[in-house]
Amino acid sequence: MTQRQRRVRDRSERGQRIVSAARELAEAEGWDAVTTRRLAALIEYSQPVLYSHFPGGKDAIMAAAALEGFAELAEVLASAREGGVAGVAGAYVAFAEAKPALYDAMFTLASDLPFAQDDTPPVLQEAFAGLYAVVEPVAGRQAPGTLTEVFWGALHGLITLDRGRRLSPENHAERLAVVVARFGARGD
Repeated sequence: MTQRQRRVRDRSERGQRIVSAARELAEAEGWDAVTTRRLAALIEYSQPVLYSHFPGGKDAIMAAAALEGFAELAEVLASAREGGVAGVAGAYVAFAEAKPALYDAMFTLASDLPFAQDDTPPVLQEAFAGLYAVVEPVAGRQAPGTLTEVFWGALHGLITLDRGRRLSPENHAERLAVVVARFGARGD
């Protein structure tokens, strides 16, 4: 390995340590607790080192975490695809419940990541494709892309309202079953 290759590898590993530390801290204490000062102390590097990797500071670190999250979600949804709408819906909700801070970085907090645009990163498209794959076969005459967006919106809405304690906890499973029944039926 050349010295240049080693420097590139070390830089990449440092960047990954920063994102990993941010994710761990966010899951433990929320994104408000994630600061460049705390991250620098956690990974034992100076704040300028963090900014050399992520010039946008915390927002750029959250965006990097979100991109990792989309890759993880895409894998989860692909694994659940055999279970159809119910399998994917359950996997999506379980992902959000298991990683609430990551889910926030992906879908709730302000972000410069472009969604549904020509320059949408492939990993975001892959995550959406995991939802689309189970909705498209049951879309009937409805536009499958639009129906997938509504399915995604329904899941996200339930997750957000549940987390905010706006819905009755005892109806959690039944609400998800209603969404699955509505989106699992043909849209003729």
